[in-house]
Amino acid sequence: MNNLVIDLTHGGVKIAISLAKKDKNVLAYDIYNTLDDIDEKLFEIYDICLIQLEDLKDFKGDMNVIYPIHLPLSTDEITKYNPNLNYTFQTHHEIVRELLNDWGSDIKKVEVTGVKGKTTSVFMLKEILIDENPLVLSSLGALLYENDRQIILKKNISITPANIKDAIDLAYKVANPICKIADGTVERTDFRIYDSAIFESSLGVSGIGDVGLLLNIAEDYPIARGKSSASQAKKQVFNCNCVCIQKEAMDEHYSNIVHDKVNTFSLTDKSAELSVKNVEYSLDKTKVELVYNNVKTVNDNVVSGEICLKTFAPGPHHVSNVLGVVLTCICLEIPNETIIKNIANYKGIPGRTNKKTIENSTVIEEINPGLNTQAIKESINMISELDDYYISIGGDYGITCEEIDEEKLSEFLNKLDKNIILTGDLGLSISKKLDKKCDYYKNYEDVYDLAVKNNKNLLFIYRSDYRNVSKR
Repeated sequence: MNNLVIDLTHGGVKIAISLAKKDKNVLAYDIYNTLDDIDEKLFEIYDICLIQLEDLKDFKGDMNVIYPIHLPLSTDEITKYNPNLNYTFQTHHEIVRELLNDWGSDIKKVEVTGVKGKTTSVFMLKEILIDENPLVLSSLGALLYENDRQIILKKNISITPANIKDAIDLAYKVANPICKIADGTVERTDFRIYDSAIFESSLGVSGIGDVGLLLNIAEDYPIARGKSSASQAKKQVFNCNCVCIQKEAMDEHYSNIVHDKVNTFSLTDKSAELSVKNVEYSLDKTKVELVYNNVKTVNDNVVSGEICLKTFAPGPHHVSNVLGVVLTCICLEIPNETIIKNIANYKGIPGRTNKKTIENSTVIEEINPGLNTQAIKESINMISELDDYYISIGGDYGITCEEIDEEKLSEFLNKLDKNIILTGDLGLSISKKLDKKCDYYKNYEDVYDLAVKNNKNLLFIYRSDYRNVSKR
């Protein structure tokens, strides 16, 4: 059988080479023409053949097509090049699950997806599982923790499914460096540092997780040139052994799904398996009291109880992430005492959501590549009772699949009875749509300087790739 890997930009190189190492016959189609010289050389070494779809006419027999779930081509558009082949289709997520079928039976594995809050939730989970030296793949990089020491495996790595395997391979190389024996031969040990793994994924999960956490479908944006949607892609979370999902997302998008272990969480719906008893919001440590009923665990137990914790979660959207994380840990049968103790250590993420002090100014940063109007509303609500804060809104474009709705954001800001400082490309565009005048600074760093100079606190809301903003 021939295996055709489509899209070498979003993890296809890793998938193609992994299949070739298993003596599979591998073809590859570089749809976006991004293959570099190094990877092309690797393809030569592993006998991977680069083709165009037109070349399918030269093949006979079976053709397994491996494609990303956001591919802007339909199966019909692919098969038309040679209708006589016997086609099967697998997503990148599905092939990664197959490649990792024999991996990690004794490791706690969590896969995290959702429209908002993925990275935040991954690092809350990291804090809770820190005693088990977690391996982490997130938009902040591939990271390994050993005795609370962070090991950076790779910084600039995307959260595509193929990079789950890449993170695992990188961790293996760190734990098992090549050793040369006296006779000149080379061998590796087979040592593993980590006992847990947390993988962030943008469009669904591979299904290797003991628990799959789906945080929300805050926006059901289109993918694959409008042929699919975020909710359709994230439905893959139900391939995990146990599923934790926001109840509102479950009810709206997945009510027809049949799965033995689905547990829901909600800020407002008391019928969810995990619900809120009480919340006391704070910009430092929010106190959250939770009730859970009939939660189905990975070990086939059903548990109920209450848990009260404190952590950095200044707004409702942060608390919703806390709910998903706590429910995931309950499903993993992490003791409540461990959850309470370790989640208290979460203090936000530099370059995402965090609180810090610059001279006499308190700065709350809400930096997110997928920032939308609802998230901005929730952020502003955090300081609605405080009058000593500047509010800055801005950002960049071309960061994620979903772009921001400027009309909707402008309508909200026009009705907002607060002074707003606009910045960046987004801020400039919004300023032209507002009925009221707002101060504008092209360089967001000037907003920080303004707050410090005038002895004001600052809520800094910015739509950006965290790597750009965190370099300041």
